[in-house]
Amino acid sequence: MRTSVFKSISNVSQFKEQILSWAQQFREVVFLDSNSYPQQYGSYDCVLACDAFTSLKTDYHNAFEDLKQYQQQTKDWLFGYLSYDLKNDTEKLYSKNFDGLNFPDLYFFQPKKLFFLKGNELEICYLNMCDDELEEDFEEIVEREKGKEEQSLAIKIEQRISKEKYLQKVSEMLQHIHRGDIYEANFCMEFFAENTKINPLEIYQKLNAISEPPFATFFKNNTDFLLCASPERYLRKQGTKIISQPIKGTAKRVFDEEPDNQSKIDLSENPKERSENIMIVDLVRNDLSHTATKGSVQVEELCGIYTFKQVHQMISTVVSEVEEATSPIEIIKTTFPMGSMTGAPKISAMQIIEDLEQTKRGLYSGAVGYFTPNNDFDFNVVIRSILYNSKEKYVSFSVGSAITAESKPEMEYEECLLKAKAMREVLLG
Repeated sequence: MRTSVFKSISNVSQFKEQILSWAQQFREVVFLDSNSYPQQYGSYDCVLACDAFTSLKTDYHNAFEDLKQYQQQTKDWLFGYLSYDLKNDTEKLYSKNFDGLNFPDLYFFQPKKLFFLKGNELEICYLNMCDDELEEDFEEIVEREKGKEEQSLAIKIEQRISKEKYLQKVSEMLQHIHRGDIYEANFCMEFFAENTKINPLEIYQKLNAISEPPFATFFKNNTDFLLCASPERYLRKQGTKIISQPIKGTAKRVFDEEPDNQSKIDLSENPKERSENIMIVDLVRNDLSHTATKGSVQVEELCGIYTFKQVHQMISTVVSEVEEATSPIEIIKTTFPMGSMTGAPKISAMQIIEDLEQTKRGLYSGAVGYFTPNNDFDFNVVIRSILYNSKEKYVSFSVGSAITAESKPEMEYEECLLKAKAMREVLLG
């Protein structure tokens, strides 16, 4: 079905630029980059999938069943995304909020051309129907010179919810918490620009350079783009082991060693941040238990502190074991969307979020990743991301924070602005 050839790459960072630039000629592209971030669970440093042989595009209705059939029929590598609104397929929920992007709710494709980079070794993996193009493509990639990219134009970023309205909505969320409807909910707001043209490759490279996260993604489906600097893994399947790594808890970097270390210590000892994280760990444990073998759900790490270029984050790792025969789609369906982007209890939180937010989340807070031919998978959480519909000339990025009983609306607003900083910077140039 596929032909594999191995090559040695001498200059890895240059090659990553060359291959992503070369891939722009294709209608479908998924580029995943770990940015060499040290992590316990990871298969490749970088992956490129492009040029669809087959694909699946659908709205939320029956989406998981359609994906299950597609995955079982192809028995091949599949790359794509699950939007947040697939919640409407699994629960009696709906989305009536404004949507300026109009992306499909679910999109996956089977790539003709695949590249896997680990260290200096590159595996090129082409469907047999086009393996005669492999050597020629490789030559074209390595000879590619940095072209003059079309520059993005200066854009005007607007905020969907004013500060005043944000504070009012968070106060409403707190009323739900005090009444006992929920313990925690992730409340998000959108920043956007209309009638705008950007160069997606240029913006992705800038965003990635200032963030260098472990789950960076450049995604293209014709006129739909995702430029993603996510630090968060949603779910990974490795044989019969399932790994989820929710993030809850954020502190800003200080570029002076002593206060920066203090910022990490303060985050690790902050009772509000810890309680946020632990509540979501409990939710993830519950989600994983739907498909786990008895007694196999474990917390491998609770409230670990990890440092990224822009922020420190509190990350936990929850794992489980599943039976060999358990469908990978069932594992995703029973855990989606990621608990860190919803709240607890999950369904009540999603209902309240839908009422208070003003933008349909779509791909934001969904997941991007891949399935392997042997039923493994790995997906990130789509946060710290810019979404762009080049046909509609619409640019969007959203940020959110977890609201708990301890939340102070002003501080939650400040946390949102901190998370928005990188996206705003790269768009404003």
